Amino acid sequence: MQRPPQEDFLLKETTPHLGGGKVMGDKFTSTYDLVEQMQYLYVRVVKAKDLPGKDVTGSLDPYVEVRLGNYKGTTRHFEKKSNPEWSQVFAFSKDRIQASVLEVNVKDKDFIKDDFVGCVMFDLNDIPKRVPPDSPLAPQWYRLEDRHGNKVKGELMLAVWMGTQADEAFPESWHSDSAAVTGADALATIRSKVYLSPKLWYLRVNVIEAQDLIPGDRSRFPEVYVKAILGNQALRTRVSMSKTINPMWNEDLMFVAAEPFEEPLILSVEDRVAPNKDEVLGRCAIPLQYIERRLDHRPINSKWYNLEKHIIVEGEKKKAIKFASRIHMRLYLEGGYHVLDESTHYSSDLRPTAKQLWKSSIGVLELGILNAHGISPMKTKDGRATTDAYCVAKYGQKWVRTRTIIDCFAPKWNEQYTWEVFDPCTVITIGVFDNCHLQGGDKFGGAKDSRIGKVRIRLSTLETGRVYTHSYPLLVLHPTGVKKMGEIHLAVRFTCSSLLNMMHMYSQPLLPKMHYIYPLTVSQLDNLRHQATQIVSMRLSRAEPPLRKEIVEYMLDVGSHMWSMRRSKANVFRIMGVLGGLIAIGKWFDQICNWKNPITTVLIHILFLILVLYPELILPTIFLYLFLIGVWYYRWRPRHPPHMDTRLSCADNAHPDELDEEFDTFPTSRPPDIVRMRYDRLRSIAGRIQTVVGDLATQGERLQSLLSWRDPRATALFVIFCLIAAIALYVMPFQVVALVTGFYVLRHPRFRHKLPSTPVNFFRRLPARTDCML
Repeated sequence: MQRPPQEDFLLKETTPHLGGGKVMGDKFTSTYDLVEQMQYLYVRVVKAKDLPGKDVTGSLDPYVEVRLGNYKGTTRHFEKKSNPEWSQVFAFSKDRIQASVLEVNVKDKDFIKDDFVGCVMFDLNDIPKRVPPDSPLAPQWYRLEDRHGNKVKGELMLAVWMGTQADEAFPESWHSDSAAVTGADALATIRSKVYLSPKLWYLRVNVIEAQDLIPGDRSRFPEVYVKAILGNQALRTRVSMSKTINPMWNEDLMFVAAEPFEEPLILSVEDRVAPNKDEVLGRCAIPLQYIERRLDHRPINSKWYNLEKHIIVEGEKKKAIKFASRIHMRLYLEGGYHVLDESTHYSSDLRPTAKQLWKSSIGVLELGILNAHGISPMKTKDGRATTDAYCVAKYGQKWVRTRTIIDCFAPKWNEQYTWEVFDPCTVITIGVFDNCHLQGGDKFGGAKDSRIGKVRIRLSTLETGRVYTHSYPLLVLHPTGVKKMGEIHLAVRFTCSSLLNMMHMYSQPLLPKMHYIYPLTVSQLDNLRHQATQIVSMRLSRAEPPLRKEIVEYMLDVGSHMWSMRRSKANVFRIMGVLGGLIAIGKWFDQICNWKNPITTVLIHILFLILVLYPELILPTIFLYLFLIGVWYYRWRPRHPPHMDTRLSCADNAHPDELDEEFDTFPTSRPPDIVRMRYDRLRSIAGRIQTVVGDLATQGERLQSLLSWRDPRATALFVIFCLIAAIALYVMPFQVVALVTGFYVLRHPRFRHKLPSTPVNFFRRLPARTDCML
């Protein structure tokens, strides 16, 4: 018996104060109408002039210190310069302001103690407010003063204003929230960023034949195959059946390639001289940018490529000067497929690679990442638990990363992002992570950002134009069981630009038509998806700041194909849930046939009589009944978007050993006795599955044997029965046959036998092929 889901794991509807209290249906009203307004004090330090010399030599190494209460931000310093230019912005969160005066100090960098040059003071009550789309506030020159308010030599150009996170200066400004972070590298890792996935293509290599190969040993028949390498992907053809110097294959190899194309396709023709020894008969390298691109299934012309053989002379590779061996191939980049880098169950993009085949967008998805609360401590710093949380959202080719909120268990981001939507049956994924790279990048040797949790939202489950504000539980499965790591507060709005286009999408195939005209095999798709995720994670980890491999793999669910006892049980329960409706209908019909409720059974008899006498009413009645059921269930339609369900996932009552098996590495790293126990358990489960599949096969084979004369007497009886039935059905009106059959099925229990009926007995006696199995 499954336990009911914990209240803590459920979705919660909220009423945040969005966009300063104005949530508009028109997305152009405000850029930030899906998030709560956050007030900041901005200080733009532009430049200084005529600064006085402070050292013995009369030179100056100036920098600016912006101080507000306990918070202090500093610009970079310049060597020996009296007219420096900084152009840096500082943002102080209004929630944390504990002072009434803003100090902007100019100082001289020194080895022992920095000298004070001058300052400018601002009363916070006199600072102007700026609301975009107002133009930016123009900076002004201010005369420097000493600590007693007397004017000193030098001027500083500043702009000081109160604004919100909608300000253009917000993304690149230094934040008081991250005052503890030092170093340019670490500061870069805490700012919000937008990333784009590389454009992925399928590369099809059709290897046809080779000519004039020169094997090393001419006394034997060569066993030749072709090996193709693209980046870290390597595929090979089978050994050619024509064991000559002109072998043929006509075999397709598929690769994933990413723009910009950095690596060439390297082909080598090799001869299997011995079981573990291969001789290279020739190589060629083909740059991908010169390969033809195909948008549909039109044929592409094949080409001959020269093969070069390299010989090593005194440790250096040199081309062998011999007449050229050649290879005949058809190479092209497939633009008509969608390169899957996510599971099709929760894909965020289904468009073909080639932009020419894209249809117009059907709407806009807006996501407001508001805040999180109750975040679990993720690491220890200076002897105390802490979390530096940030969010990553992925939809289509666009990834977004919020800024990192330092040392906070209830971070507030209030950042808003927008995506174009091309298909409503897609899913946006939002993940929350702990930033482990704040102490100068990879100082601690390959530290990985920890997972705090993930949320998926399917766009087709959202009403258009409605703003959904919910708090989602962040659930992560650990080896000890499922754990709630906190809650994330999101605002989501899906706006449809053309309702007609969106409705039309429901009649279109999910994937581009090339997937159906020339389908790829399941194993091909699995391998290509694995390669695509590797390429995406590698490219994004090379961005600055990097979106790291562990983040990309978690967002793309790279390990979802691995065996899990928990997932297998969950899928069984899902099948039972689907079949539950059919079973309920079967039980209801059985009650009707057994006259459990005589009034209902009599009504069914009357309805059956009407439908048989007026068969033209059968289909209208069925569709009217479905219409009424749909209208009836409208009252109980889901009001909230779907979220991670621990009960559905069988995560709330998973056995510890099953979880340990799920988190085991591949290949396994567990002791032999545990592996043996798990193997025996797998065998027992597989045995049960084998039995069920065998039973289904047996029923199918019995159906086949009705006319196959495997049992001559049974087939003879069935053939004679068919002849009699054909004559009887021809003579008798169909309505009479239907009435007799229906009333026989619905007969009263006193006219029934407890033994199985004659047709069932006959069917069970039919032979199957189980006798022939070893």
